Order: sequence, then C-alpha cells, then structure tokens
Amino acid sequence: MKHARPIRSDQNDGRVFIDMPDAAGNPCTACGACCAYFRVSFYCGELADGSGGIVPAELTSRISALLVCMQGTEKGRGRCIALRGELGQPGIACSIYAQRPTPCREFAPWLADGTPSPDCQRVRAFIGLPPLPPLPPLPSLPPAGGGSDEGV
Repeated sequence: MKHARPIRSDQNDGRVFIDMPDAAGNPCTACGACCAYFRVSFYCGELADGSGGIVPAELTSRISALLVCMQGTEKGRGRCIALRGELGQPGIACSIYAQRPTPCREFAPWLADGTPSPDCQRVRAFIGLPPLPPLPPLPSLPPAGGGSDEGV
C-alpha cells in the first residue's frame, strides 16, 4: 500500500507543523487514535476568542490560567470533541482540522527519517489497529547544477 507523505511546514518561530495530505494512503483518515488517547493541552493564546488564535474557544476547557485543552481530553484517554466518525474506520476526521491547536499540528505518524512514530504506534495498538510500516526512502536529488561533477 502506498502511504501519503506528511507535509512539513517549518514556522519562523521554530515550530514544525505537520499536515497529512487528504489522499489515499493517509493513515490518519482511518484511525483517530491520537484524538481519543492524549490530553490535547495548549497555550490559551491559540484560542480564537480575541487573542489572535484560531482554535474555537467553545470547544476547550480551562486547565490553568495559561493552559486549555480540547473538551473530552481533559484526563487523557477521552475522545476530543472535534473528532467525527468511528475510531479505526475510514472517514474519521477532525471537524476543525484547519483550526486545530499546535499539539495536533506537531503530531505525525512518521518521524523525519520515515520510521513510524512510537507514540502513533502505541495509540494505534490501543484501539486495535496494526502498526504502520516505515516509509520508503525518498529518491536522492541530483547534485546542484544538474550536471556531472567533472571539470569543477
């Protein structure tokens, strides 16, 4: 089976966001385990309540003066309020994907070298899904300049 490669977006402030393509081979569209296992907590500045953030405030619970979490995930092993569909079944999705908080953007099924994320593997096993295989290596690029190394 061919797997969709994550799209990595490096932010100016050092954060790395991961977007999985909405295509065949994206294991996230038939899983949802991370959304029903981890507490999704994040800085309240990400809320769309006038503070400049994008996460809908009405879908969160306050943890402390500076932290909130997605409703349903307060204690961990609880289903996020934004998750739609049945765990482990095709079509499961986040109803606020474009507005999801940083922890969701940073969580990826594969590490940068193509090996499966141990955290992803663990939560997939928790809901009874098989482990993800490693991604095949990316093809190497030709040397800069597009020609041979001779005559340099």
